[in-house]
Amino acid sequence: MRIASFADHPLGPTEKISCANKMFYLNQYHLVDLYVVLPVIYSVICAVGLTGNTAVIYVILKAPKMKTVTNMFILNLAIADDLFTLVLPISIAEHLLHYWPFGEVLCKIILSIDHYNIFSSIYFLTVMSVDRYLVVVSTVRSKRMPYRTYRAAKIVSLCVWLLVILIVVPFTVFAEVYISPDDERKSCVLSFPSPEGSWFKATRIYTLILGFAIPVSTICILYTMMLYKLRNMRLNTNAKALDKAKKKVTVMVFIVLAVCLFCWTPFHLSTIVALTTDLKSTPLVIGISYFITSLSYANSCLNPFLYAFLDDSFRKAFKKMLECRTA
Repeated sequence: MRIASFADHPLGPTEKISCANKMFYLNQYHLVDLYVVLPVIYSVICAVGLTGNTAVIYVILKAPKMKTVTNMFILNLAIADDLFTLVLPISIAEHLLHYWPFGEVLCKIILSIDHYNIFSSIYFLTVMSVDRYLVVVSTVRSKRMPYRTYRAAKIVSLCVWLLVILIVVPFTVFAEVYISPDDERKSCVLSFPSPEGSWFKATRIYTLILGFAIPVSTICILYTMMLYKLRNMRLNTNAKALDKAKKKVTVMVFIVLAVCLFCWTPFHLSTIVALTTDLKSTPLVIGISYFITSLSYANSCLNPFLYAFLDDSFRKAFKKMLECRTA
């Protein structure tokens, strides 16, 4: 339902469009193959995402040794991704049916969750980056962090959930079922007051600033400062480098962040292009729009594999859980 776009047409980067509009563009530009390919791609993302994120949630909740501050943030990130992949089948159904059959209440819920996914991943990664920075600073200064507790991580996570809910409220308010006057086809869309074009541009800027510019700038500043402090620590002091465990966690957070930016940066860059250029809706542009959207969806299923490859404790805990289940 979320479609990235370089061009100024209904396939906007932050507003939702109807399946009727999707099929109009597919038929107009002879991209009917996408009608088959997209549900397959979305189904794979849904299956892999649900399986992987549910496994992450299960391991962190059940394994006592996994209850750390970083894992609390990973848990909430997995819950957010799981919630999104859980409702993805509804988007697949809408795509295949060519109309919205689920009513207005579910329309508001689905659009809210879809937009929630845009903000939640980057905000939890921002919090994880802040946490990594504080850990590095405390290690460089050889100081303890009594306030960095599992309980404090729970409170911070709750605040992130509430903040993102607040950010998504405007999309929830404007979400509604639209009935086409031509064929009475129902669509789940964002319906803005007049002038609609200005409102659509406002939502693009709103999402770009709050969902990308501010959190990514914060993360870049934090990691730049973190690398600077680590460099000075090696050059100017006799202090030991970060211990092996802390370095591994920091590397894992950095790689998860890099993958997130890889998946989401094209989506947000399409907003900049849409706001600053007047590209026409060609088959190539439409195809790229769907590719970018699929890439942003894919981020919801990649993180569990990163944890499995990068975190020994996660692998061991998951293996132990499997052994207990099969015993």
